[in-house]
Amino acid sequence: MTSTGQDSSTRQRRSRHNPQSPRTHNRGGKGEKGAVPRPSPNLVELKRKGRMKKLSQAVEEDLILGLQRLDLDTEAKLSVGTGLVFDEQLNDFHCFWNDSFPECPERLHAIKEQLVLEGLLDRCVSFQARFAEKGELMLIHSLEYIDLMETTQYMNEGELRLLANTYDSVYLHPNSYSCACLATGSVLRLVDAVLRSEIRNGMAVIRPPGHHAQRGLMDGYCMFNHVAVAARYAQKKHRIQRVLIVDWDVHPGHGIQFAFDQDPSVLYFSIHRYEQGRFWPHLKASDWSTIGFGQGQGYTINVPWNQVGMRDADYIAAFLHVLLPVAFEFQPQLVLVAAGFNALRGDPKGDMAATPAGFAQLTHLLMGLAGGKLILSLEGGYNLHALAKGVSASLHTLLGDPCPMLESTGAPCLSAQNSLSCILEALEPFWKILVKSVETLEKDDLEEEKAEEDEEEGTWEAAALQMETWPVLHGRTGLVYDEKMMSHCNLWDNHHPETPQRILRIMCHLEELGLASRCLILPARPAMDAELLSCHRTEYVERLRATEKMKTRELHREGANFDSIYICPSTFACAKLATGAACRLVEAVLSGEVLNGIAVVRPPGHHAEQDAACGFCFFNSVAVAARHAQAITGRALRILIVDWDVHHGNGTQHMFEDDPSVLYVSLHRYDRGTFFPMGDEGASSQVGKAAGTGFTVNVPWNGPRIGDADYLTAWHRLVLPIAYEFNPELVLVSAGFDAAQGDPLGGCQVTPEGYAHLTHLLMGLANGRIILILEGGYNLASISESMAACTHSLLGDPPPLLPSLRLPQPGALASITETIQVHRRYWRSLRVVKVEDKEEVSSSTIVTKKLHKTANPALAKGMTMPKRKVLEAGTKKDTSALSSNESSPNKSKSRTAKVVLTQSQSSERATKKDTLDQPTSEETVGGVTVDQPSLEVSTGEGMSDQTTSEEAKGGDKLIQTPPASLTDKQTLTVSPVQGTAAQLSPALGHTLELNSEAQETPESEEGLLGEASGGQNIDSLMLTQGFGNLADQEIFYAVTPLSWCPHLVAVCPIPAEGLDITQPCKACGTLQENWVCLTCYQVYCSRYINADMVQHHKTSGHPLVLSFVDLSTWCYLCQAYVHHQDLEDVKRVAHQSKFGEDMPLTH
Repeated sequence: MTSTGQDSSTRQRRSRHNPQSPRTHNRGGKGEKGAVPRPSPNLVELKRKGRMKKLSQAVEEDLILGLQRLDLDTEAKLSVGTGLVFDEQLNDFHCFWNDSFPECPERLHAIKEQLVLEGLLDRCVSFQARFAEKGELMLIHSLEYIDLMETTQYMNEGELRLLANTYDSVYLHPNSYSCACLATGSVLRLVDAVLRSEIRNGMAVIRPPGHHAQRGLMDGYCMFNHVAVAARYAQKKHRIQRVLIVDWDVHPGHGIQFAFDQDPSVLYFSIHRYEQGRFWPHLKASDWSTIGFGQGQGYTINVPWNQVGMRDADYIAAFLHVLLPVAFEFQPQLVLVAAGFNALRGDPKGDMAATPAGFAQLTHLLMGLAGGKLILSLEGGYNLHALAKGVSASLHTLLGDPCPMLESTGAPCLSAQNSLSCILEALEPFWKILVKSVETLEKDDLEEEKAEEDEEEGTWEAAALQMETWPVLHGRTGLVYDEKMMSHCNLWDNHHPETPQRILRIMCHLEELGLASRCLILPARPAMDAELLSCHRTEYVERLRATEKMKTRELHREGANFDSIYICPSTFACAKLATGAACRLVEAVLSGEVLNGIAVVRPPGHHAEQDAACGFCFFNSVAVAARHAQAITGRALRILIVDWDVHHGNGTQHMFEDDPSVLYVSLHRYDRGTFFPMGDEGASSQVGKAAGTGFTVNVPWNGPRIGDADYLTAWHRLVLPIAYEFNPELVLVSAGFDAAQGDPLGGCQVTPEGYAHLTHLLMGLANGRIILILEGGYNLASISESMAACTHSLLGDPPPLLPSLRLPQPGALASITETIQVHRRYWRSLRVVKVEDKEEVSSSTIVTKKLHKTANPALAKGMTMPKRKVLEAGTKKDTSALSSNESSPNKSKSRTAKVVLTQSQSSERATKKDTLDQPTSEETVGGVTVDQPSLEVSTGEGMSDQTTSEEAKGGDKLIQTPPASLTDKQTLTVSPVQGTAAQLSPALGHTLELNSEAQETPESEEGLLGEASGGQNIDSLMLTQGFGNLADQEIFYAVTPLSWCPHLVAVCPIPAEGLDITQPCKACGTLQENWVCLTCYQVYCSRYINADMVQHHKTSGHPLVLSFVDLSTWCYLCQAYVHHQDLEDVKRVAHQSKFGEDMPLTH
């Protein structure tokens, strides 16, 4: 197979990236208007001009030296081609005992057929799959586990089925081991190729999937964790320091998460269906509140979707608001994607509504990171047609083809906004770039917006997958330039910043870098009068035409009638040529002659009004080009105009301020109205008028030194969210480069690399149809390098790594926030809000609380549960909600609640992973354990283990109707069941009774989680009830353990010397909160002391541990508490050691 893009012509045709453009242009100073020509300038003026020239030369020399150090001429070093691993041997295993098992060989067959149909196999660089070696697998997995999997090659069907049944959602085949090794090795082969610059990016089309596999555990169809192994392999073999892993499979990749949750060298981002823990694998570790531990805090990012039917807009919003800002700060050197396609519409496992075009967009956004070093590894996806289309769409994008148009406009739904708001708040302390990333709304405003969204959002219904079309182009990037435009010049001031040399220097640099030869050169033409009159008045056009025949003095007088304008006899012809060149490029893009393009033109245009020249501008080239595009198509084509010139495009704004078909976005120096063109036209309050209200967006910078971080923050938080919601069909960029580093008028610090990234990010819009039209920019070196960087992006080259980003300036953040606040009423995509009342946002929160030394006295007296508070079966929507006073991290009071469980909530439902991992108690009441803030009810053995808010499969939900008060007659009565957690009567009047004898435990920090659950909270599982007559109100939890787990085989016989509950931690010597490993019987302290038991598990792989505090048992691999008959003996011995008496028998 051949590599795509091996020669320049092929790259132009196939390597399509989305175009974006930087735009900057300069205005003259106050002295320009009305200047009088002097035949013999005086000495003062000569000295002034000399100083200006010397200063400009010094600045330019410094910039050139800096740019040379950046080594932007990387043409010879750019890697090309997309690698593909696809091996038929990966189909050599299937499920013996279930022909309808979703993870089947037909998945790869369907993908191959689609890739052949679209001609993609021949465009990729084919790589032979290889087997991963044991040493490579051991980067993540234990040797004992690998050896066990290796023995499956020699097992018969009965033995395979028996072993498979000890895991969750897996099957085994004699070829499973070899295929899993081959799948992992395939990803490693691509890692080698990408990091050796053999290819630019790649995709491994493999099975079985891998992201659920843990150190010593098969899980969810997965044996070996391909992506996790690849990350460690890249770090070990290629000395890569920072790896970004993105997991967009509809299930959370908890295997990857657990492997790196304490490692700051790997940033893990997962976006998945969660539904408050009801969706597989039902782990609290998959909620937004789990963000990593120790040095890895902030490096685990979970974006939980809490409802089905999530669409492209929701996924894109998560990338824009969360992933991309953090990734730009993290600066990864390699991006690995656990690319499951089961979130596509029609997938039986996901119930989501994403489209192949949406996954193309996500792929494109990731291609701007790590210098384009991106590898996708196939995970899930079980609708064969949708899977094949999803893989195809992502592969098209990797090859450089433009992203298809999204099928509909839209913004993230309210549920998505809530999830994003929570994760942003959780991450803000760890990432500088997220400072002030969410704004607090007044509750009334929130309710008003929610009502609007409820009206706008219809009920989601599944629809057929959209068929993407991939355009066949003659060339990729068009280039329009004509040296005749240099004849426009200032007859009176040779040092005027808008000099003819501007476009010549840009073209020379494009030719030096070989970029011009990679473009399709299009001839410029003058604009026709009809085109000019679409934006300008007849009288004004004729007035400029008359200047062709004026004498020098008349020209000077005419120029003085406008603001910052000079006119010469060639001005009218050059202005028509500049505008016509932009129109020619529009024609080429809309006809499919080219995908995108750049117009190297002058004079600039965005200040020109309908009837007046202004700020070096005569005809508004971008505005005329927009109207020309609509005229060609014969309809109100949706057009996005992005103006990144350092000066506000007053002319463009006025021409479209009442037109909703054109979205105008300008980022510019404003300086509170004192920067050219002065006045309040560029203020954030200017939003358009009439039908165009909301379609004018101004981001006013109120000072100098605005740089890459500020522009990228504006892109992520404001520009792109609005742009994706608008869903343009054409993007025009007023590409002035006077915000570039070194520009004498702009005073800003945007780098060429920054402009390349801004361009790349815009290229995902409008099917890749984007045109950059030169506006300002007055440092010749700056504009040449900046336009070259943008051209690289348009041609499909990956944006270069950015210099280390500083924190966005406070003033810039204030400007962005101000604009967001103004426009959130018009654009729902800006409503990622921070709400003080978390009841509206999420059922989870990050909380750290102190445990009280004694149980609430009310519990000792006994309380009766109100009849209304029940766990109601047969529903799917979680009604548990956390009130504002309950969610505050500063609260530490004890709160109790009353619960009656229906029969379906008995221990029989807690099988395998149908339950959620939750904390045990740290206090005991008689033989029963009570946690503050969590309550655990068990048999007389003094342990309780697991909490569920809803049965994952049964759909039970918590009905939370708090009683007004409780009386002294209210009691809690226990109905214990031998060998299980307490089984409760379904009768509403039956209650639980707690013994009044309480035992104190040392005070400790508690984050609402168990010893090994990794810091997850359980607020989404709580019964958040308050009782009117209780002074100390807090939160009450009911905990139900797993009744079985596949790792009970790891429990070894009790040592002959027995157990000593008073034994100190082997590592640190503490006597507080110790646990004993049930495999080696070594004693270590809990996570809330020095986390020595957590470390012991990571090094040994031993899964089960017993608490010396409450005698509960935790399984690290299941991430859950376990209560099983096999644990009776060790608990009995521990109870004897702790209390000096036999454990009471259960009934």
